[in-house]
Amino acid sequence: MLKRKAYRELLKWKNNTNKKALCVIGARQIGKTTLIREFGKNEYECFAEINFVTDKNATKIFDGKLTADELITNITAYLQKDLKTHRTLILLDEIQECPQVRSAIKFLVEDGRYDFIESGSLLGVRYKEVESYPVGFEQLLYMYPLDFEEYIQANGIQKQTLDYLKDCYENEKAVTDTVHEALCKLFYTYLVVGGMPENVQIYVDTHDIAKVVQNQKSILDLYRLDIAKYASGNEKIKIKAIFDSIPAQLNDKKRRFKINSLDQNARLSRYEDSFNWLSDAGVALPCYNVTEPQTPLQLNEKRNLFKLYMNDVGLLCASCMENIQFQILMGNVDINMGSILENVFAQNLKSNGFELHYFDSKKIGELDFVLQNGLSTELVEIKSGNDFMKHTAIDNAMKVDNWNFKKCIVFSKSNLERKGDILYLPWYMIIFYRQQEVTGQMIYQVDLSGLLTDSLTGILKDNNC
Repeated sequence: MLKRKAYRELLKWKNNTNKKALCVIGARQIGKTTLIREFGKNEYECFAEINFVTDKNATKIFDGKLTADELITNITAYLQKDLKTHRTLILLDEIQECPQVRSAIKFLVEDGRYDFIESGSLLGVRYKEVESYPVGFEQLLYMYPLDFEEYIQANGIQKQTLDYLKDCYENEKAVTDTVHEALCKLFYTYLVVGGMPENVQIYVDTHDIAKVVQNQKSILDLYRLDIAKYASGNEKIKIKAIFDSIPAQLNDKKRRFKINSLDQNARLSRYEDSFNWLSDAGVALPCYNVTEPQTPLQLNEKRNLFKLYMNDVGLLCASCMENIQFQILMGNVDINMGSILENVFAQNLKSNGFELHYFDSKKIGELDFVLQNGLSTELVEIKSGNDFMKHTAIDNAMKVDNWNFKKCIVFSKSNLERKGDILYLPWYMIIFYRQQEVTGQMIYQVDLSGLLTDSLTGILKDNNC
């Protein structure tokens, strides 16, 4: 069984005394159901599952009155098993096929007899079908394909090695040549295999890249079928055109998505809903340009300029017509591989908690990733060749008087070293570069004692109040 970091998030949720329903959101084939089943069987005395795809009749559970007693009666009658109060987890899976679930979950949470996890794909694109969202009764958890840390653990890298790498990262020490070379080779395989759990398992079990690619193409076909099934009639053709053009768009020197490549007369306003569909489905990752690389980045977004990455780098490789897998495995990533490297970092940065932005101007140049970490701005550059110490855009940005950057990082195939304000990290150390977490309490109390003093009473009298 592949180890997933999301398991820890499920444990945090279970141990919360004021528990809501947990809604696990993510693209198809990323391992949501498998993880929840494992969690339910390990952490609960009783686990039950209702799948609205495999059993269309299950939707009838949520017909009629949405009261806790009636819903519990319907659920227990459907499951036909003993559900122990306060010791049972019920998985409501593929809820995109039963939008009533999210309207009803409020009453099940208030009832409190059982814990509920909802899961499904394409929830973001079918939001209009939900009559009433359970605001205040539902906690969202976004899942992604395996990140590189999860991938190397699946391939047998032990905790001792991870601890050693983390020490090198935190203390900015070079990694030993043996470990560095081994991790680089694993990184090359990750570019080809990607993070879809089934593909990772195929590689771990067989090391047969041909089988991996075959399964990747099946997933791509499944995504296209989803577009045909769930997208509205007018959007199907546009969404499919965007999805199929992502590899070619990323292969362009600027990587920026050009609408007129789909149609010479195309306008963003006509395609915006189609881009949002792919993003909401978790199939594509948009990276928006900003007017200046300073926080808050969301307020500086230029939504008409963006890059569009695949949700999984392995799927990107499989969608390229050229047989590039062998070249990548041999370490030839500096020839026309910039798009693949950028994609793998977009994928891992997103799963590490960052929102994706970039900056581009004639005066400064292009900054691959401009990231907000807390209240600070950090710059990340991705290098595929040997000239990784040449980074004109970062140099230019650091010279601007009013711009401040907490970190400037260049990821490359070289070992760890620092030169001045630039930290050079090997690609695989993306596993340690994460969005900082807010921990502990944030209590702020206004001192109102001055409003209760005798002097204030005198002021009020003087003003005839």
